[in-house]
Amino acid sequence: MNDILIINTGGTFNKYYNPKSGELLVDNSCGALEKIMKNWLCEFKIVNIIGKDSLDFLDSDRELILETIKEHKKIEKFIIVHGTDTMDITAKFLNENCNDKIVALTGAMMPFSIDPIEATANFAMSCGFLANCDKKGIYICMNGLVDDYTKVKKDKMLGLFVKTNQ
Repeated sequence: MNDILIINTGGTFNKYYNPKSGELLVDNSCGALEKIMKNWLCEFKIVNIIGKDSLDFLDSDRELILETIKEHKKIEKFIIVHGTDTMDITAKFLNENCNDKIVALTGAMMPFSIDPIEATANFAMSCGFLANCDKKGIYICMNGLVDDYTKVKKDKMLGLFVKTNQ
């Protein structure tokens, strides 16, 4: 899996409960990903950037994701761990500016620190997908769905990702 770069941007995937403030905060240390990967037989390279909830993303944050992809010229495949609320906006931005790579955006509706199952499943699904995908494009890998970013969206009423009619 050395041919896949993980770009960790924060989001619910990386949140933890702060008992002093009563808030869920983003862990900027890659702790969730390191816990998932410590039991895998392969290694991944992780670039940890931004470290915030995607609702707080600015255009400059999306530019930083794009710059990070472009910096790694020899890598063709990327997993972006991203907040679910604006994953579609980042996917569209990447498609407009960097559609010569294979990029899978994933995240979690529930923090890994509270219940690791969903985050682990979404991440593992992204890894398996990228290991077997050769078609350049921007994909969303969430809740058992993997498809072009235009065909998967977050349904805020259901609280999960669903296929679109596009």
